[in-house]
Formats: sequence, C-alpha cells, structure tokens
Amino acid sequence: MPSYVDPEKCDGCKGGDKTACMYICPNDLMVLNVEEMKAYNQEPDACWECYSCVKICPQGAILVRGYSDFVPLGGQVHPMRSSDSIMWTVKFRNGNIKRFKFPIRTTAEGAANAYLDLKCDNLDDELLSTEPADILSKHP
Repeated sequence: MPSYVDPEKCDGCKGGDKTACMYICPNDLMVLNVEEMKAYNQEPDACWECYSCVKICPQGAILVRGYSDFVPLGGQVHPMRSSDSIMWTVKFRNGNIKRFKFPIRTTAEGAANAYLDLKCDNLDDELLSTEPADILSKHP
C-alpha cells in the first residue's frame, strides 16, 4: 500500500527546507512542491511500504492506498498517529469499520536493549550470537 499525501492536511512542515517525510523516506521518494509548500510521493510504484513517513508526519497528512485484496474497491485505510502508537482504521465499502492499534516503539526512546552480555569473537562461526556453543553437538 504505497503512501500518498493528502494536500488538504499537508502544511509542508511549516515551510522548512526539508519536510519530515523527506527526511525519513529511505528511498528518497517524498519531495516538496515549493510553489504550493506541499509534500508528495514522486513515485508511488517505488515505495517500499515501510510507512516511516506515515509515522513521522506531524499533521497526519500521509495516507496509504489499499490493495484490492485487502481493501476492496471503495474501501479506505487511514492511519492515525499518537505519541505511542498508530491506529489503523479500515473502512470497508459496506460501511464496516475495523481498527487496529500498534505501538510505535516497544521500548522507551534511548532504552533499546544493547545485548551487552553477548560477545562475538569469531566472525566465521556459524552460530548466532544467541545460540549456545554446544548446539551443533545436539543436532548432527
């Protein structure tokens, strides 16, 4: 579901040189129309669908187009961002509405688990850093 910008809601991040969605897009798809001061997705077909732009937009101006197998013709998908989660509202063409809430973060900002007790001394080792060393002897 590639993203697109609702021009009614977009304020171009208040006239800065670079909008939040331009800053966060890993594929550099979001651009600013400087005449209208509105952002837009310059190539929706190349969208990775990571929804980083949806999560970061301070105005909630970035929406997603639903695929026909997920959102039948006439249906809509609207993300709404809060400080700790995103609420996805799916409105089906028959009028039914479903809402799904997902956390933006699972840990407090700056408190990511660094796995300080894991050590990797041998990069040629086939074991993952979380696997015990004797696992190979258990599984021939």
